[in-house]
Amino acid sequence: MALRRLISCGAILAALSSASPRPAIAQSIAEKLGACARCHGQDGKPVDRRIPVIWGQQIGYIYIQLRDFKRGDRKNEIMQPIAASFEKEDMLAIAEYFSKKPWPDLGQPRAPKDVSERALSAEHSVGCTGCHLDHFQGYGTVPRLAGQSREYLTKTIADFRTRARGNNPGMTDLMLATPLDDLAALSEYLAGL
Repeated sequence: MALRRLISCGAILAALSSASPRPAIAQSIAEKLGACARCHGQDGKPVDRRIPVIWGQQIGYIYIQLRDFKRGDRKNEIMQPIAASFEKEDMLAIAEYFSKKPWPDLGQPRAPKDVSERALSAEHSVGCTGCHLDHFQGYGTVPRLAGQSREYLTKTIADFRTRARGNNPGMTDLMLATPLDDLAALSEYLAGL
């Protein structure tokens, strides 16, 4: 299978940090998809739970994030150099590929009743489903949150709060306006959906 012949994120970073002016990096879509799979998981389950699930994610959201990494609007020392090698057509093809994959079951437990109640109360205050829709499935350029890893959700919330993630100022405002205990409950609740 083509994905098994592909290079790892570490190999891409090594190539990008080499002294040559234009490093040899993955050229085909299959190679680029393989680079994604090395961190985001061959089976859609990321190797590190702080890395997002991208299998089954919304096509528009994946594309926007790749574009933002390429432009430097979203910072990440691994993703920025990878996305820098992508053309628009590559990003669209990658987004389409992963959006058609089934969302993986990470085996995360449902939140306890008290946590769920707190999360739903916070959601009503914040209005998460206004964008992420009922059941937190997302749509278009708005990401699915249901079933995302708790660790990634917690990290993303923290990154919005500290402005380390600056490609969506509206989310930063919402995260800053929401009490930390409510955000922790939301992370646990969403992970268990």
